Amino acid sequence: MSSVEIRASVSLAAIFALRMLGLFLILPVFAEHGKTMSGGDNLAMVGLAMGIYGLAQAFCQIPFGVASDRYGRKPVIIVGLLMFAFGAVIAALASDILWVVVGRALQGAGAISAAITALISDATREQHRTKAMAMVGGSIGLTFAASMVGAPLLYQAIGMSGIFWLTGVLAVAAIGVVLYVVPAVPVVKARRVALPEVLKNRELMRLNVGVFVLHLTQVAIFMVVPAALVQTLDLPLASHWKIYLPVVLASFILMLPPIFIGEKLGKIKQIFVAAIMMLLFVQLGLWWWLTQAGGAAWLLVGLLLVFFIAFNILEASQPSLVSRIAPPAAKGTALGVYNTLQSLGLFCGGALGGWLVQHAGGVAVFQVGAGLTMVWLIMAINMKNLPRRGQAAVAA
Repeated sequence: MSSVEIRASVSLAAIFALRMLGLFLILPVFAEHGKTMSGGDNLAMVGLAMGIYGLAQAFCQIPFGVASDRYGRKPVIIVGLLMFAFGAVIAALASDILWVVVGRALQGAGAISAAITALISDATREQHRTKAMAMVGGSIGLTFAASMVGAPLLYQAIGMSGIFWLTGVLAVAAIGVVLYVVPAVPVVKARRVALPEVLKNRELMRLNVGVFVLHLTQVAIFMVVPAALVQTLDLPLASHWKIYLPVVLASFILMLPPIFIGEKLGKIKQIFVAAIMMLLFVQLGLWWWLTQAGGAAWLLVGLLLVFFIAFNILEASQPSLVSRIAPPAAKGTALGVYNTLQSLGLFCGGALGGWLVQHAGGVAVFQVGAGLTMVWLIMAINMKNLPRRGQAAVAA
């Protein structure tokens, strides 16, 4: 990759990660914090506050992508970051859970994911685009891991309101990155939107279903895990980083060999399916753990480690795989559909997770998660063997 391509890819992946930071920083702490707010006794509303971000993104991904074709990538990204910052201010000032929902919705409505991926595509040559997309996927995994460790520490130091203020300030700083760090690229004429071609591609739809299930289960799990850590380990919310830090560090070390082996030996599908099986194992394990009326603490920590390994493998690989499998004339559209399903998964994870905890208990969260992951596993097993980097895209 040239220096311009590296600068574009790294800076845009960082901005993409900021969007996910707005969600991930509240995952480890908000399910418990929300209960202390006015209206927080309604766990469905707490879940909605966590998930509405994803729903707003899902509705706005395509309009923002179209606007980026018409008005340019950078102006659309800047508008989205301003909306994100304004929503953070509303959430930071809120004392009622309803206003947190409003702020989170506005944050999500600034849906710049499609514009960022389109700009990455504009700024990179075809032979290096997969690497750039992999940076985006990796940045999401890193952001999630950093949030799991940092959120409890930030919550202790500056509180929930301070976390929202921080994300707002970072969004404003990201505007400076867009203006002065992201390189200018030639204007690319809008291409024909090949949506029917993308929706008919079975390999792409398997990945789209996969990212939906992955993010649904991710958010839903953290409707239950923080309370489980408090009750099982008698560990206050602000100290949860003591669990997340070693688990996250170990997961990053353990995720690298499978990814390298999969790429080197052409075993990408096998690694992909194995990661989904790990995710299913976590759902079943947490289901069993809860039925033991609070099982062994070491088992809970071990299941979290397996979850982080599986999540990081899947999150780092899927955007790259979409860009490689998609027909050349429909890469942007394919990534737009992928981002939309990802956002819907975030919303459904929060809303459904909160509703299940409120009406059926935490066990139901893992029962539903296990069922959805099983469906995904069956679909993934029937995938064609995914191509090595540089190979021709898999035909639909």
